Amino acid sequence: MNKQDILMVGVGGQGTILASDILGEAALAKGLDVKKTDTLGMAQRGGSVTSHLRIGKKVWSPLISPGEADVLLAFEKLEAARWVNYIKPDGLVIINKLAILPLSISLGTQRYPDDQEIIDSFRQRTSRIHLIDGTKQAGLLGDIRTLNIFMLGFLSHFLSINFDPAIWKQAITKQLPAKILDINIRAFEKGREVASSVSL
Repeated sequence: MNKQDILMVGVGGQGTILASDILGEAALAKGLDVKKTDTLGMAQRGGSVTSHLRIGKKVWSPLISPGEADVLLAFEKLEAARWVNYIKPDGLVIINKLAILPLSISLGTQRYPDDQEIIDSFRQRTSRIHLIDGTKQAGLLGDIRTLNIFMLGFLSHFLSINFDPAIWKQAITKQLPAKILDINIRAFEKGREVASSVSL
């Protein structure tokens, strides 16, 4: 198996780091080496959050270099656009169809790019782009806070690393309290189901 470099991005309160923790936990359970580093741009809800996750037989550094990310998993559209230069040629891009307006746009000093502009920025590098309504899917499950786990389930369908379902369940169980475990496992499974219905 080749190493896999995964960049997860979002805003505070979306569970970006939790999602990367679960994936890292699953990789460790499979006996792989994992290096990870997280950055919180602002220590409050709504600030940019990024998580670099590198998995392989042996990984030396936690940081992904520009142009080297195999996967970009974005929980918010503008955050995806900020990191377009990190995706490698033919890399996989998964974007939640959600706009959270930063202050500069709310004040009218800048314009939020439309969906086509965001997709076009990635098409210079890859055609493997999925823009999905993860927030809606999480809401249909009964709790939009399961967005991160739904998105992780969607991603899991496309990973080059094959994880047994038991490993995923174990990793989710280790990271989440029992009272919200069931709905999050359902969110993960729903993400995989939605992913299986789309093509690369």
